[in-house]
Amino acid sequence: MKYTTEIVVDLPRDAFIEKLDNADNMKHWMRGLVSHEFLSGEPGQEGARMNMKFKMGKREMEMVETIIKRNFPDEFHATYDAQGVHNIQKNYFKDEGSKTRWISESEFQFSKIGMKFMAFLMPGAFKKQSMKYAQDFKNFAENGVSVADGG
Repeated sequence: MKYTTEIVVDLPRDAFIEKLDNADNMKHWMRGLVSHEFLSGEPGQEGARMNMKFKMGKREMEMVETIIKRNFPDEFHATYDAQGVHNIQKNYFKDEGSKTRWISESEFQFSKIGMKFMAFLMPGAFKKQSMKYAQDFKNFAENGVSVADGG
């Protein structure tokens, strides 16, 4: 399953990247993030791996991020692996005057039948979640509102 999301953030690209490229900021825009731990490689650099733990309602989930391309300020690509799901995320950042357009291409590959079935029945749920993270980042970057504070 593949889809693309886009959002314009009212920040110059350098300021946008500075906020996005700080792992300590993830808690402010990744709703449900409980913790992150660097596993290998130099944090934030190509090849680096990080374990991320999420709690969504009563459900807990872990995923491992692997950075596959870091070419700031233009692009950042990573994979995210969770139980039965492999997500390839390609992010592109475009200058639009004093704003930044964030274009995110998502590709999900499923190895478990339950996840394949869910993706077939509710493909919009994945795109909706991606847009929620983008909107939460926008709100944090522009207004300082953190989802960690219930925002």
